[in-house]
Amino acid sequence: MNDAKAPTGALAALGATVVIWAFSWIVMKLVLQYAGPFDFSALRYTLGAAVLFVVLVVTRRPLAPPPLAGTVVTGVAQTAAFQGLGQFALTAGGTGHVVLLAYAMPFWAVLLAWLLLGERPLRRHWLGLALAAVGLTCVIAPWAGLGNPASTAYALLGGVCWALGTVTSKRMFQRHQPDPLTFTAWQMAFGALALAIVAFLVPQRTIAWTPAFIAGLAYSVILATSVAWTLWLLVVRKLPTAVASVSSLAVPVLSVLMAWVVLDEKPTPSEWLGMGFIVAGLVAVSGVVVKRRA
Repeated sequence: MNDAKAPTGALAALGATVVIWAFSWIVMKLVLQYAGPFDFSALRYTLGAAVLFVVLVVTRRPLAPPPLAGTVVTGVAQTAAFQGLGQFALTAGGTGHVVLLAYAMPFWAVLLAWLLLGERPLRRHWLGLALAAVGLTCVIAPWAGLGNPASTAYALLGGVCWALGTVTSKRMFQRHQPDPLTFTAWQMAFGALALAIVAFLVPQRTIAWTPAFIAGLAYSVILATSVAWTLWLLVVRKLPTAVASVSSLAVPVLSVLMAWVVLDEKPTPSEWLGMGFIVAGLVAVSGVVVKRRA
């Protein structure tokens, strides 16, 4: 009975995470009008970690940190590096290109999971990756230029760091089975510390504490950081790495649609075609989950 419910819960958590993170890119674009990228990121994850530690105390869950090596690597890679590199890439490149390049992380995650976890990709994984690769190529449109080369490199490296964090999270759950909320809080705290150091060293604009900034920060802290990260770690623990990572490609697709509605950024024909291929890739990967549940 419990085994039957676990995949359903993991898929629900995955869907909620995708929606929350997709809209967070819209919020980030609006909020960064009032603060520097590293200041905002450091605030977001510092407050997010603080909220999670309060929840740990209230719910009487374990406060002791999980094994430090895996926790620190996950925090620095998946929290600090991905967020910091992505934000830094946005300062020199277009938002659409940066988001989609950063979300190429499933390609790296499948490779790293194969090398580090022994999760050999199945045929459906490869099919999903191939369709997603075509889709990303159409959306990015390299024939029209990738913009600033440094921005492209930072965005891609951010995706690699996210993939590494996904794999180290999976390994932590396999070897040590930490409490998901405790693990989330501690890895986020280490990531926030790294971001705070960068924010201190890099000159940025003074934060404007407007109602819009406070509202955006609240969304980022409570939903996009605290809630979504906890859900994501549950997804990583319950679903194969390839499935979780490729499914995360729905985030940039949904972000493009949300940007069209909220920011009036209409997708180009090439972007529509690319999103079609990406959705097809997600369907292929979802077939693995359905088959395993049968």
